Amino acid sequence: MQRTLILITLALFGALSAVAMKQFGYLGIFLSPLENLASLQIFADLVIALTLVMIWMWRDAKASGRTIWPWMFATLALGSFGPLLYLLTRKS
Repeated sequence: MQRTLILITLALFGALSAVAMKQFGYLGIFLSPLENLASLQIFADLVIALTLVMIWMWRDAKASGRTIWPWMFATLALGSFGPLLYLLTRKS
């Protein structure tokens, strides 16, 4: 059930991301938060949340003997896709 929810989330978020990337481009996604304070606040919240998730991933990977670097790079480059893929490949 948990894997199914992660896959559904990946599919829906992937579709949304694809549409946004088509409309704004990869760099445009990062430039649009600079247009107003409301967008900047949401972007700052995302950065804080992903930083906390990366700390958790680091600790979880260390405890389970996994290599963390691919997931860290994926999170920095692709945002929430990194943690979602980490969870998808995580052993119970």
